[in-house]
Amino acid sequence: MQPGPGPLKVSLLSSGNATLIEIIRGEIRRSGPISFARFMELALYHPEHGYYSSDRAALGRHGDYFTNVSVGPVFGELLASQFVEIWEELGKPSDFVLVEQGAHHGEFARDLLQAVRAKRPEFSSRLRYRIVEPFARLQESQRETLSAFAAQVDWSVSIEALGQFRGVHFSNELFDALPVHLIAAQSDLTGATVGPWMERRVGFKQNEFAFTNQKITDPSLRERTHKLPIRPARYETEINLAALRLVRDLSRKLTHGYMIAIDYGFSNSEFYDEHRSTGTLQCRAQHHLHESPFTTIGEADITAHVEWTSLVAEAETSGFALAGFTDQHHFLTGLLAASPEIAQQASPKVRRALQTLFHPEMLGRSFQVLALSRNIETPIPLSGFKFARNARPSLSL
Repeated sequence: MQPGPGPLKVSLLSSGNATLIEIIRGEIRRSGPISFARFMELALYHPEHGYYSSDRAALGRHGDYFTNVSVGPVFGELLASQFVEIWEELGKPSDFVLVEQGAHHGEFARDLLQAVRAKRPEFSSRLRYRIVEPFARLQESQRETLSAFAAQVDWSVSIEALGQFRGVHFSNELFDALPVHLIAAQSDLTGATVGPWMERRVGFKQNEFAFTNQKITDPSLRERTHKLPIRPARYETEINLAALRLVRDLSRKLTHGYMIAIDYGFSNSEFYDEHRSTGTLQCRAQHHLHESPFTTIGEADITAHVEWTSLVAEAETSGFALAGFTDQHHFLTGLLAASPEIAQQASPKVRRALQTLFHPEMLGRSFQVLALSRNIETPIPLSGFKFARNARPSLSL
Protein backbone atom coordinates (compact mmCIF):
# COMPACT_ATOMS: atom_id res chain seq x y z
CA MET A 1 0.00 0.00 0.00
CA GLN A 2 1.24 3.46 -0.81
CA PRO A 3 1.32 5.21 2.58
CA GLY A 4 -0.72 8.24 3.46
CA PRO A 5 -1.68 10.13 6.58
CA GLY A 6 -3.11 8.17 9.48
CA PRO A 7 -6.87 8.36 10.04
CA LEU A 8 -8.65 9.79 13.05
CA LYS A 9 -9.09 6.94 15.50
CA VAL A 10 -12.70 7.71 16.40
CA SER A 11 -15.63 5.49 17.29
CA LEU A 12 -18.14 5.09 14.46
CA LEU A 13 -20.93 2.61 13.83
CA SER A 14 -19.41 -0.82 13.34
CA SER A 15 -19.75 -2.29 9.87
CA GLY A 16 -18.22 -4.96 7.67
CA ASN A 17 -18.32 -8.75 7.65
CA ALA A 18 -21.20 -9.60 9.97
CA THR A 19 -19.87 -13.03 10.97
CA LEU A 20 -16.44 -11.63 11.76
CA ILE A 21 -17.95 -8.78 13.77
CA GLU A 22 -19.87 -11.27 15.86
CA ILE A 23 -16.74 -13.37 16.42
CA ILE A 24 -14.91 -10.31 17.75
CA ARG A 25 -17.91 -9.31 19.87
CA GLY A 26 -18.02 -12.78 21.36
CA GLU A 27 -14.37 -12.66 22.35
CA ILE A 28 -14.87 -9.29 24.05
CA ARG A 29 -17.96 -10.55 25.88
CA ARG A 30 -15.99 -13.54 27.19
CA SER A 31 -12.74 -11.84 28.22
CA GLY A 32 -13.34 -8.09 28.29
CA PRO A 33 -11.67 -5.47 26.09
CA ILE A 34 -9.03 -6.96 23.77
CA SER A 35 -5.76 -5.44 22.61
CA PHE A 36 -5.87 -3.66 19.27
CA ALA A 37 -3.25 -6.16 18.10
CA ARG A 38 -5.78 -8.95 18.68
CA PHE A 39 -8.53 -6.95 16.94
CA MET A 40 -6.23 -6.33 13.97
CA GLU A 41 -5.22 -9.99 13.87
CA LEU A 42 -8.85 -11.07 13.64
CA ALA A 43 -9.81 -8.35 11.14
CA LEU A 44 -6.95 -9.20 8.79
CA TYR A 45 -6.08 -12.85 9.48
CA HIS A 46 -9.09 -14.72 10.84
CA PRO A 47 -8.78 -18.05 8.95
CA GLU A 48 -12.15 -17.73 7.18
CA HIS A 49 -13.21 -14.09 7.34
CA GLY A 50 -10.05 -11.96 7.60
CA TYR A 51 -9.29 -9.34 4.97
CA TYR A 52 -6.10 -11.09 3.82
CA SER A 53 -6.82 -14.71 4.69
CA SER A 54 -10.16 -14.77 2.86
CA ASP A 55 -8.40 -13.41 -0.26
CA ARG A 56 -10.51 -10.26 -0.15
CA ALA A 57 -7.48 -7.97 -0.49
CA ALA A 58 -7.32 -6.51 -3.99
CA LEU A 59 -4.29 -4.78 -5.51
CA GLY A 60 -3.92 -2.33 -8.36
CA ARG A 61 -6.00 0.41 -9.94
CA HIS A 62 -9.29 -1.40 -9.43
CA GLY A 63 -8.43 -2.77 -6.00
CA ASP A 64 -7.84 -1.25 -2.58
CA TYR A 65 -4.26 -0.03 -2.94
CA PHE A 66 -1.16 0.00 -5.14
CA THR A 67 2.04 -1.85 -4.37
CA ASN A 68 5.33 -2.34 -6.21
CA VAL A 69 4.16 -5.62 -7.70
CA SER A 70 1.10 -3.89 -9.19
CA VAL A 71 3.38 -1.86 -11.45
CA GLY A 72 4.45 -4.85 -13.53
CA PRO A 73 7.11 -7.56 -13.99
CA VAL A 74 10.06 -5.16 -14.04
CA PHE A 75 10.05 -4.94 -10.23
CA GLY A 76 10.72 -8.68 -10.02
CA GLU A 77 13.39 -8.40 -12.71
CA LEU A 78 15.21 -5.66 -10.79
CA LEU A 79 15.15 -7.60 -7.51
CA ALA A 80 16.34 -10.72 -9.32
CA SER A 81 19.64 -8.99 -10.05
CA GLN A 82 20.12 -8.34 -6.32
CA PHE A 83 19.40 -11.96 -5.40
CA VAL A 84 21.83 -13.20 -8.06
CA GLU A 85 24.51 -10.97 -6.58
CA ILE A 86 23.88 -12.43 -3.11
CA TRP A 87 24.04 -15.97 -4.51
CA GLU A 88 27.41 -15.16 -6.06
CA GLU A 89 28.62 -13.62 -2.80
CA LEU A 90 27.74 -16.86 -0.98
CA GLY A 91 29.84 -18.86 -3.46
CA LYS A 92 27.05 -19.95 -5.84
CA PRO A 93 25.66 -22.66 -3.54
CA SER A 94 23.49 -25.38 -5.03
CA ASP A 95 21.06 -25.14 -2.11
CA PHE A 96 20.27 -21.41 -2.32
CA VAL A 97 16.76 -20.71 -0.94
CA LEU A 98 14.68 -17.60 -1.47
CA VAL A 99 11.91 -17.36 1.11
CA GLU A 100 9.11 -14.90 0.41
CA GLN A 101 6.58 -13.98 3.08
CA GLY A 102 3.47 -11.98 2.24
CA ALA A 103 3.37 -13.20 -1.37
CA HIS A 104 -0.32 -12.37 -2.06
CA HIS A 105 -1.17 -14.25 -5.30
CA GLY A 106 2.45 -15.05 -6.20
CA GLU A 107 2.94 -12.36 -8.85
CA PHE A 108 6.34 -11.27 -7.56
CA ALA A 109 7.60 -14.86 -7.45
CA ARG A 110 6.37 -15.46 -11.01
CA ASP A 111 8.02 -12.27 -12.32
CA LEU A 112 11.32 -13.07 -10.62
CA LEU A 113 11.39 -16.74 -11.64
CA GLN A 114 10.58 -15.83 -15.25
CA ALA A 115 13.39 -13.28 -15.28
CA VAL A 116 16.07 -15.62 -13.93
CA ARG A 117 14.93 -18.53 -16.10
CA ALA A 118 15.35 -16.36 -19.20
CA LYS A 119 18.50 -14.44 -18.25
CA ARG A 120 20.35 -16.32 -15.50
CA PRO A 121 19.76 -20.04 -16.13
CA GLU A 122 22.63 -21.17 -13.87
CA PHE A 123 21.11 -19.33 -10.91
CA SER A 124 17.62 -20.50 -11.86
CA SER A 125 18.70 -24.13 -11.83
CA ARG A 126 20.02 -23.81 -8.27
CA LEU A 127 17.28 -21.65 -6.81
CA ARG A 128 14.63 -23.09 -4.52
CA TYR A 129 11.69 -20.78 -3.82
CA ARG A 130 9.75 -21.08 -0.54
CA ILE A 131 6.58 -19.16 0.18
CA VAL A 132 5.46 -18.74 3.78
CA GLU A 133 1.67 -18.82 3.55
CA PRO A 134 -0.65 -20.09 6.29
CA PHE A 135 -3.91 -19.60 4.39
CA ALA A 136 -5.32 -22.20 2.00
CA ARG A 137 -7.09 -19.75 -0.33
CA LEU A 138 -3.93 -17.76 -0.92
CA GLN A 139 -1.85 -20.92 -1.36
CA GLU A 140 -4.30 -22.05 -4.01
CA SER A 141 -3.98 -18.75 -5.89
CA GLN A 142 -0.21 -18.85 -5.61
CA ARG A 143 -0.04 -22.41 -6.94
CA GLU A 144 -2.13 -21.37 -9.94
CA THR A 145 0.03 -18.32 -10.63
CA LEU A 146 3.22 -20.37 -10.30
CA SER A 147 2.09 -23.51 -12.14
CA ALA A 148 4.94 -23.12 -14.66
CA PHE A 149 7.43 -23.33 -11.79
CA ALA A 150 5.79 -26.11 -9.77
CA ALA A 151 9.02 -28.12 -9.47
CA GLN A 152 10.88 -25.13 -8.07
CA VAL A 153 8.44 -23.77 -5.47
CA ASP A 154 7.45 -25.11 -2.06
CA TRP A 155 5.21 -23.77 0.70
CA SER A 156 5.44 -23.49 4.47
CA VAL A 157 2.65 -22.46 6.81
CA SER A 158 4.97 -20.44 9.05
CA ILE A 159 8.56 -19.39 9.68
CA GLU A 160 8.61 -21.89 12.55
CA ALA A 161 7.74 -24.72 10.15
CA LEU A 162 10.66 -23.88 7.85
CA GLY A 163 13.86 -25.82 8.06
CA GLN A 164 17.10 -23.91 8.37
CA PHE A 165 18.19 -22.39 5.07
CA ARG A 166 20.92 -20.43 3.32
CA GLY A 167 19.82 -17.60 1.06
CA VAL A 168 17.40 -14.68 1.43
CA HIS A 169 14.20 -13.89 3.28
CA PHE A 170 12.33 -11.30 1.22
CA SER A 171 9.18 -9.33 1.94
CA ASN A 172 7.37 -6.49 0.22
CA GLU A 173 4.92 -4.72 2.55
CA LEU A 174 4.82 -7.43 5.19
CA PHE A 175 5.87 -5.63 8.37
CA ASP A 176 3.33 -2.79 8.00
CA ALA A 177 0.50 -5.34 8.04
CA LEU A 178 1.55 -7.13 11.24
CA PRO A 179 -0.78 -6.51 14.20
CA VAL A 180 0.22 -3.55 16.39
CA HIS A 181 -0.57 -2.51 19.93
CA LEU A 182 -1.95 1.00 20.42
CA ILE A 183 -0.80 3.06 23.40
CA ALA A 184 -1.59 6.54 24.70
CA ALA A 185 0.05 8.93 27.13
CA GLN A 186 -1.95 8.97 30.36
CA SER A 187 -3.65 12.19 31.46
CA ASP A 188 -5.91 13.48 34.24
CA LEU A 189 -9.14 15.48 33.89
CA THR A 190 -7.18 18.66 33.18
CA GLY A 191 -5.33 17.00 30.28
CA ALA A 192 -1.95 17.03 32.03
CA THR A 193 0.38 14.06 31.63
CA VAL A 194 0.30 12.22 34.94
CA GLY A 195 1.85 8.78 34.60
CA PRO A 196 2.92 5.86 32.46
CA TRP A 197 1.60 4.86 29.08
CA MET A 198 -1.81 3.23 28.85
CA GLU A 199 -2.92 0.62 26.32
CA ARG A 200 -5.75 1.45 23.92
CA ARG A 201 -7.91 -1.66 23.96
CA VAL A 202 -11.08 -2.47 22.04
CA GLY A 203 -14.34 -2.81 23.92
CA PHE A 204 -17.97 -1.70 23.60
CA LYS A 205 -19.72 1.63 23.99
CA GLN A 206 -23.47 1.57 23.46
CA ASN A 207 -23.00 -1.83 21.80
CA GLU A 208 -20.53 -0.46 19.22
CA PHE A 209 -16.79 -1.06 19.14
CA ALA A 210 -14.89 1.68 20.93
CA PHE A 211 -11.46 2.30 22.41
CA THR A 212 -10.85 2.21 26.14
CA ASN A 213 -7.59 3.06 27.89
CA GLN A 214 -6.35 0.46 30.36
CA LYS A 215 -3.21 -0.28 32.33
CA ILE A 216 -0.61 -2.21 30.34
CA THR A 217 -0.42 -5.81 31.57
CA ASP A 218 1.65 -7.38 28.78
CA PRO A 219 5.27 -7.47 30.09
CA SER A 220 6.80 -7.20 26.60
CA LEU A 221 4.64 -4.20 25.74
CA ARG A 222 5.38 -2.53 29.05
CA GLU A 223 9.11 -3.04 28.53
CA ARG A 224 8.94 -1.34 25.13
CA THR A 225 7.13 1.69 26.55
CA HIS A 226 10.02 2.22 29.01
CA LYS A 227 12.18 3.04 25.99
CA LEU A 228 9.88 5.75 24.64
CA PRO A 229 10.31 9.49 25.15
CA ILE A 230 7.93 11.40 27.41
CA ARG A 231 5.03 12.68 25.36
CA PRO A 232 2.11 15.05 25.99
CA ALA A 233 -1.22 13.84 27.32
CA ARG A 234 -3.45 12.13 24.74
CA TYR A 235 -0.47 11.42 22.47
CA GLU A 236 -1.16 8.10 20.69
CA THR A 237 1.16 5.75 18.85
CA GLU A 238 1.82 2.10 18.01
CA ILE A 239 4.23 -0.63 19.08
CA ASN A 240 4.78 -3.63 16.80
CA LEU A 241 5.78 -6.62 18.94
CA ALA A 242 4.95 -9.02 16.09
CA ALA A 243 7.70 -7.52 13.92
CA LEU A 244 10.27 -8.08 16.65
CA ARG A 245 9.12 -11.69 17.11
CA LEU A 246 9.40 -12.32 13.37
CA VAL A 247 13.02 -11.13 13.31
CA ARG A 248 13.86 -13.37 16.27
CA ASP A 249 12.16 -16.36 14.64
CA LEU A 250 13.96 -15.74 11.37
CA SER A 251 17.33 -15.57 13.12
CA ARG A 252 16.88 -19.22 14.10
CA LYS A 253 16.18 -20.30 10.50
CA LEU A 254 18.50 -18.25 8.26
CA THR A 255 22.01 -19.72 8.68
CA HIS A 256 23.83 -17.61 6.05
CA GLY A 257 22.43 -14.84 3.91
CA TYR A 258 20.21 -11.79 4.07
CA MET A 259 16.84 -10.52 5.12
CA ILE A 260 15.58 -7.85 2.71
CA ALA A 261 12.39 -5.96 3.58
CA ILE A 262 10.67 -3.30 1.51
CA ASP A 263 8.10 -1.27 3.40
CA TYR A 264 7.23 2.22 4.57
CA GLY A 265 8.11 3.68 7.92
CA PHE A 266 10.31 5.98 9.98
CA SER A 267 13.34 5.90 12.20
CA ASN A 268 12.63 5.85 15.94
CA SER A 269 13.09 9.61 16.31
CA GLU A 270 10.71 10.33 13.42
CA PHE A 271 8.15 7.70 14.41
CA TYR A 272 7.79 9.02 17.96
CA ASP A 273 8.23 12.70 17.09
CA GLU A 274 6.02 14.90 19.23
CA HIS A 275 4.10 16.25 16.24
CA ARG A 276 2.96 12.73 15.21
CA SER A 277 0.40 12.76 18.01
CA THR A 278 -2.15 10.39 16.43
CA GLY A 279 0.32 7.71 15.36
CA THR A 280 0.51 6.13 11.91
CA LEU A 281 -2.42 3.70 11.89
CA GLN A 282 -4.43 3.78 8.69
CA CYS A 283 -7.35 1.87 7.19
CA ARG A 284 -7.92 1.77 3.44
CA ALA A 285 -10.34 0.31 0.93
CA GLN A 286 -10.75 1.17 -2.77
CA HIS A 287 -7.91 3.69 -2.48
CA HIS A 288 -9.72 5.70 0.20
CA LEU A 289 -8.68 6.17 3.82
CA HIS A 290 -11.32 5.36 6.41
CA GLU A 291 -11.71 7.30 9.61
CA SER A 292 -11.97 4.27 11.87
CA PRO A 293 -10.81 0.64 11.99
CA PHE A 294 -14.34 -0.23 13.14
CA THR A 295 -15.88 0.42 9.73
CA THR A 296 -15.76 -2.25 6.99
CA ILE A 297 -14.21 -4.78 9.41
CA GLY A 298 -12.69 -7.63 7.42
CA GLU A 299 -13.24 -5.67 4.20
CA ALA A 300 -10.50 -3.03 4.51
CA ASP A 301 -6.77 -3.03 5.00
CA ILE A 302 -5.34 -1.94 8.36
CA THR A 303 -1.66 -0.99 8.54
CA ALA A 304 0.86 1.01 10.53
CA HIS A 305 4.22 2.39 9.47
CA VAL A 306 7.31 0.40 10.40
CA GLU A 307 9.51 1.72 13.21
CA TRP A 308 12.80 0.70 11.62
CA THR A 309 15.21 1.53 14.44
CA SER A 310 13.77 -0.95 16.96
CA LEU A 311 13.52 -3.58 14.25
CA VAL A 312 17.23 -3.27 13.45
CA ALA A 313 18.22 -3.16 17.13
CA GLU A 314 16.28 -6.38 17.76
CA ALA A 315 17.86 -7.96 14.69
CA GLU A 316 21.37 -7.09 15.84
CA THR A 317 20.63 -8.59 19.25
CA SER A 318 19.54 -11.76 17.42
CA GLY A 319 22.74 -12.10 15.39
CA PHE A 320 22.01 -10.07 12.26
CA ALA A 321 24.18 -7.20 11.02
CA LEU A 322 22.88 -4.07 9.33
CA ALA A 323 23.82 -4.34 5.64
CA GLY A 324 21.97 -1.36 4.21
CA PHE A 325 19.04 1.02 4.53
CA THR A 326 17.78 3.54 1.99
CA ASP A 327 14.67 4.67 0.16
CA GLN A 328 13.38 2.70 -2.80
CA HIS A 329 14.46 5.35 -5.32
CA HIS A 330 18.13 5.01 -4.36
CA PHE A 331 17.92 1.23 -3.95
CA LEU A 332 16.49 0.63 -7.42
CA THR A 333 18.88 3.19 -8.91
CA GLY A 334 21.74 1.10 -7.56
CA LEU A 335 20.29 -2.05 -9.08
CA LEU A 336 19.73 -0.36 -12.42
CA ALA A 337 23.31 0.93 -12.44
CA ALA A 338 24.48 -2.69 -12.03
CA SER A 339 22.07 -3.97 -14.71
CA PRO A 340 21.61 -1.07 -17.19
CA GLU A 341 20.26 -3.37 -19.88
CA ILE A 342 16.95 -3.52 -18.02
CA ALA A 343 16.26 0.12 -18.90
CA GLN A 344 18.11 0.12 -22.22
CA GLN A 345 15.97 -2.69 -23.60
CA ALA A 346 12.72 -1.52 -22.00
CA SER A 347 9.54 -0.93 -23.97
CA PRO A 348 7.58 2.31 -23.44
CA LYS A 349 5.27 0.42 -21.06
CA VAL A 350 8.19 -0.81 -18.98
CA ARG A 351 9.72 2.67 -18.93
CA ARG A 352 6.48 4.01 -17.47
CA ALA A 353 6.57 1.25 -14.85
CA LEU A 354 10.15 2.19 -13.97
CA GLN A 355 9.13 5.80 -13.54
CA THR A 356 6.38 4.79 -11.11
CA LEU A 357 8.80 2.67 -9.08
CA PHE A 358 11.59 5.25 -9.05
CA HIS A 359 9.94 8.67 -9.00
CA PRO A 360 10.16 10.38 -5.59
CA GLU A 361 6.56 11.62 -5.88
CA MET A 362 5.25 8.14 -6.72
CA LEU A 363 6.70 5.04 -5.00
CA GLY A 364 10.38 6.00 -4.95
CA ARG A 365 10.41 7.89 -1.66
CA SER A 366 7.34 6.33 -0.05
CA PHE A 367 9.11 3.05 0.57
CA GLN A 368 12.35 2.15 2.28
CA VAL A 369 14.54 -0.93 1.84
CA LEU A 370 16.29 -2.64 4.75
CA ALA A 371 18.94 -5.34 4.38
CA LEU A 372 20.23 -7.42 7.29
CA SER A 373 23.02 -9.96 6.87
CA ARG A 374 23.67 -13.07 8.89
CA ASN A 375 26.96 -14.97 9.16
CA ILE A 376 28.53 -13.19 6.18
CA GLU A 377 32.21 -12.99 7.18
CA THR A 378 33.39 -10.40 4.63
CA PRO A 379 30.22 -8.87 3.19
CA ILE A 380 30.47 -6.91 -0.04
CA PRO A 381 28.32 -3.77 -0.44
CA LEU A 382 25.11 -4.81 -2.15
CA SER A 383 24.39 -3.01 -5.43
CA GLY A 384 21.05 -1.76 -4.14
CA PHE A 385 22.83 0.35 -1.53
CA LYS A 386 25.50 1.82 -3.82
CA PHE A 387 23.92 5.29 -3.55
CA ALA A 388 22.68 4.97 0.05
CA ARG A 389 23.79 7.18 2.90
CA ASN A 390 25.35 5.78 6.06
CA ALA A 391 22.57 3.61 7.45
CA ARG A 392 23.26 3.95 11.17
CA PRO A 393 22.80 7.74 11.41
CA SER A 394 19.73 7.45 9.17
CA LEU A 395 18.22 5.07 11.72
CA SER A 396 19.38 7.05 14.78
CA LEU A 397 21.57 4.11 15.81
